[in-house]
Amino acid sequence: MTALGLLGAALVGCGTGAADTPAPKAKATVAESASPRASAAAPGPKPARVPAAPPTMAPGPGGLTPVYTRRAKGTEKVVALTFDADMTADQGPRAARGEHFDNPELIATLRRLKVDATVFMTGRWAEEYPDQARSIGGDPRFEIANHSYSHYAFASPCYGLPTVAGPDMASDVQRAFDAFRDAGAVNVVPYFRFPGGCYDDAALRALAPAGVTAVQWDVVSGDAFAKDADAVAEQVLDGVKPGSLVVMHCTRSAAPVTERAIRRIVPELRARGYRFVKVSELMSAR
Repeated sequence: MTALGLLGAALVGCGTGAADTPAPKAKATVAESASPRASAAAPGPKPARVPAAPPTMAPGPGGLTPVYTRRAKGTEKVVALTFDADMTADQGPRAARGEHFDNPELIATLRRLKVDATVFMTGRWAEEYPDQARSIGGDPRFEIANHSYSHYAFASPCYGLPTVAGPDMASDVQRAFDAFRDAGAVNVVPYFRFPGGCYDDAALRALAPAGVTAVQWDVVSGDAFAKDADAVAEQVLDGVKPGSLVVMHCTRSAAPVTERAIRRIVPELRARGYRFVKVSELMSAR
């Protein structure tokens, strides 16, 4: 299977280039790294807490990594907003020159609006912004899921992204979990999103040792490189159905209007009766 066509080349929003990173260190297992632990409560009304054991899906035929797209059953008006915190393994020099791959204003707005959400973070992003990774991963309103260490593709072609070799895929994912732990993030769940959304059966097979559930989406926000916040909001509002899973971004340089779009999306969906949940809650009633 390849990425959803609607995503388009814009999702590359995160750069390309050859890997220049050392071999991953042997640390905790994925299961140990992704286990949520208690954390201090964030300001405001108490959000839904991270479950002690986040729900996962059973492996597919032949042990393939399972893929979750949306809550398929039920009519409850719940929606999961997810935000990809993208940074490739070789973008350090660009960050050093002042390019912003983070979006603290977006996170602040989600907190102010009391929105539970899942952030799919790359390990390289957590290394570049460890204080933010720790803050997001210590707030029970949020959970951190895995978006690979390098943000290189797990299948090719994938919008021009470099490709992770099959034998290195599970270790790339593990390296991201290690980065979250090293940053001090605690609300980490065993979910994985393929960079660019690109995968095939070979990738699902190679990823199986990581023990994660792959999480895709059914609503593409179109926020990558967008300049019109209202157009992004309208695309989300037009696409959301009970049980939807929305893909957005948490990178100022690649998705500069996302925070403004959220300021419209959240009140309008609430006016329609929707409740915002993390992926772990959405998946708990599949």
